Amino acid sequence: MWRWIDANHRFNSMLWDEEDRARRLDVDPAEIAASKRLIDRHNQLRNDAVEAMDEAILAQLSEVRHDDDARLSSETAGAMIDRLSILALKIFHMRQQTRRPDASTAHIDTCRAKLQRLTAQRNDLACCLDQLLIDAQSGQAYFKVYRQFKMYNDPSMNPYLYARAASASGSAR
Repeated sequence: MWRWIDANHRFNSMLWDEEDRARRLDVDPAEIAASKRLIDRHNQLRNDAVEAMDEAILAQLSEVRHDDDARLSSETAGAMIDRLSILALKIFHMRQQTRRPDASTAHIDTCRAKLQRLTAQRNDLACCLDQLLIDAQSGQAYFKVYRQFKMYNDPSMNPYLYARAASASGSAR
């Protein structure tokens, strides 16, 4: 399980950095296109890690029979862990903003207030994850693995990719 949590957080960190790079205005458009492709790749791997977390948790819960009136959680434990990872990154980067020597007092004060809200969000989400896992272990709640079908990454489903492939194969004849 920790392997997938680590992978998820690593890909979230890589996504964060690449998203920042992709927003530059002073570089060649080819660099932005390369960043976009990396973002897509990291996002796919991040989603794969979320699904692997859910599969691992559900394997541990496989002997638990949920009650007939158990609630179905629309958000999976893996998705909640993913959100906790993203919140950890937001907290880290917001804290950096509160320590910038070149920033105005107003900027630092605004960032401190945002940091407090982010910390409260993280604490609330951690409590919700704990409750979901407790309820799932006792049979009062359950969740399912929901596959994230990233159609834009699939050449057979992205119309710009399969149209180009069909066009290329037609001209090759």
